Amino acid sequence: MLYTAETALSAGQATEILMLFTHPAHGGPHMAMVQPEAFYVLSQRGEDAVIVRTDLARYLEPIAWESEQGPTSAYRAQLTRSVTRSLGDYVLVLEPGPYYEAGEDKYIQQFTKTMLNIGGVPGNWAEPVGLPAEILPLDKPYANWVGGVFRGVVLAAGEPVPNAELEVEYVNHAPDLARRRSADEPAVELPQASFGTMSIRANDRGEFSIGLPRAGWWGICALAVGPGTEHEGKELSQDAVLWVQAKEMR
Repeated sequence: MLYTAETALSAGQATEILMLFTHPAHGGPHMAMVQPEAFYVLSQRGEDAVIVRTDLARYLEPIAWESEQGPTSAYRAQLTRSVTRSLGDYVLVLEPGPYYEAGEDKYIQQFTKTMLNIGGVPGNWAEPVGLPAEILPLDKPYANWVGGVFRGVVLAAGEPVPNAELEVEYVNHAPDLARRRSADEPAVELPQASFGTMSIRANDRGEFSIGLPRAGWWGICALAVGPGTEHEGKELSQDAVLWVQAKEMR
């Protein structure tokens, strides 16, 4: 998760970001996060709309996230208003260190993007970052109504991934940044386990679409699409994650 409360903002403001490795539909279990390899934001500057990368590593703070299984290592970042002072898009990117999944005896590395917008001025939301594994949005991730459709394309080293396998999860246990724990009660009752992690496939051009039936956060993860396949002598799955926020039309 690369989570903040709101993504469509009227003006630049101080923003708290949570970095948590979890199963958001079920509220856990949580996995321990190692030190991120990179954390940065991409935004446009100047009349020529040059995309500028700003390193945010100095804002990273290790925290203990509470859960039924006890404290789990996570990170937060208290971004100052200066980070989002101008109108336009801000593409937050987290490149985590590989996580060892003992149950599968392999490493998992999930390249994650969340997008903020200031003032409704469009910017670089549709521009690829150039990650080993990436979901490129075809719709604005921060401007979606409940009942709408969100589309994207799965990329590996900049090229579409035909028939990529994706998982979609709803943040069913809202994070409480002040208490550093997720809500105990789910927002919705899952009728069966498969509704927690929903599986879809991209088409032969790497494109996919999902419905957004409820307000809140939706996480989309393309599995094992990156070119890296080994880390420290074990299998490595390089995944791409994109977060999308949906709003009620009132």
